[in-house]
Amino acid sequence: MQGHPDGLEGGKNEEEFDSMMQHIHFAKAIGAEVMRVVGSSLMFRFEPHQPQLEKLAKMFKTAVKEAESQGVKLAIENHIDYNSDEILWLLKEVDSDYFGVNFDSGNFLRVLDDPVKAMEKLAPYVMATHIKDMLPVPGVPVDEWYFFSCVPTGKGLIDNQRIAQLLVDQKYDGFFAVETDTLHPDYAFQELNVVAKSVQQLKNISKKCVYR
Repeated sequence: MQGHPDGLEGGKNEEEFDSMMQHIHFAKAIGAEVMRVVGSSLMFRFEPHQPQLEKLAKMFKTAVKEAESQGVKLAIENHIDYNSDEILWLLKEVDSDYFGVNFDSGNFLRVLDDPVKAMEKLAPYVMATHIKDMLPVPGVPVDEWYFFSCVPTGKGLIDNQRIAQLLVDQKYDGFFAVETDTLHPDYAFQELNVVAKSVQQLKNISKKCVYR
């Protein structure tokens, strides 16, 4: 993983770009075939997006050349910054087999983008996943990023079964990886329990997928 928490800051952070380029070699050294990268974050989500995306496209066009030379694929995470149409635009603009998506189901919900519809657009490009499930938190304004907070997979709003099937249909061979961040108040201080239940549910989801 590279770029936590704000990544390339919408194309403004040249120092982080240099770090990303260095991390490609680190990924190669440890045998990682896919490296998660971050273009922006919630800190920049209210700034105009298209200028950010255009700067990021130039950066990633350079980065994928180095990534390809090292045999490492770069997977950009939707980091509570861009919706699926914007991520798709970036993927097509960079246009490389070494540039894809680290699909975070919860982060799409947090920008009010339906995660299933997002997967329908992005499944051919997905190289890694962060699988979350979420519920809204009563009393929290909808424009706060933690309005949707984490619950065990299967207990929230996200149809992760459908998301998994869409990936299987694309012959995805990576992990269904659980990720949690801010827990819903109903599960406060229960992180290990939430993770354990989510792992079990993802095993169940995988078994229910139709493999053609």
